[in-house]
Parts: sequence; C-alpha cells; structure tokens
Amino acid sequence: MQLSFSTVIATFAAVFAVATPATALFCAEAERFGVVTVSPTTLSPGETFTVTANFSCAAQLGVNPEYIDYYIEVPVNNNGFEPPILLARRTLDPSSATPLLDSFTTQLPYANYFNSSYVVILDTTYPVNGTNGSPYSVVGGVEIPITIL
Repeated sequence: MQLSFSTVIATFAAVFAVATPATALFCAEAERFGVVTVSPTTLSPGETFTVTANFSCAAQLGVNPEYIDYYIEVPVNNNGFEPPILLARRTLDPSSATPLLDSFTTQLPYANYFNSSYVVILDTTYPVNGTNGSPYSVVGGVEIPITIL
C-alpha cells in the first residue's frame, strides 16, 4: 500500500495533536519557581509600582507555592549595609479566577539606597516529601533587575 505525501503528513499531524496535551506549556527549568515582572522598572522612593508573578510553569513542573515573598536586594557586592527589603509576603488564592497568578501594587519604601544594582526577588516556599514521605518546606527564587534613582 502506498500513501501520498499529504496523507502521511496529515496522519502525523493527527497523531501529534492527540499525543500533545492542549494545556501543556513549554517551561524552562528557570521558571520552576515562577516568573516575576515589575512595572515600571525604574523607580524613585515613594513611587508606586506593580509586581506580578505567574506560577503556571511552576505548577506544571511540580512546584505548588505555600508562601510567596517579594524582596528588593542588592545581589552583587553587597557591603553589609544593604539588607533585603521585604515588599510583601503573600499566598495564592485557589478560589480566584486566576489561581496561578499573583499581582499587587506597592510603593517603593523610603530606604537608604546606594549607587548599586538592585533586583526584585521572588522567593517561593513550597512543600516536598522527605525520604520517609513526611513533608518539609524548601525555597527557590527568581529575580528581575530594577533601577532605583
């Protein structure tokens, strides 16, 4: 039996369409702890900004956040006088229309900022099972650079 080229292509397309879940995302390993965005990214003390985190890939990769902490930090060459600034501690709302998204608006604190690079850190605390099956919590994080004037 000989199949035409278009029949072979249509058959492969049908097989791949059935084998691929419709909701599957391509998720990079770096997205395991969530994807964070900040708008605007250039700020002065007292200015309002919005932080948004998306946990769609985290959930697909097996990370289900218990707590979500947002900080401003100096990631490199911190002289010890620049402690992390907690922006918010939050939890996801499973009853919301978007249970894997978190978004809030806040004001950049009037702290002492130095001529340095800053990032907003998203620390995600989530449960894993130990070798005997008992749960314990671990933390993973991602960051996004911001400019503080």
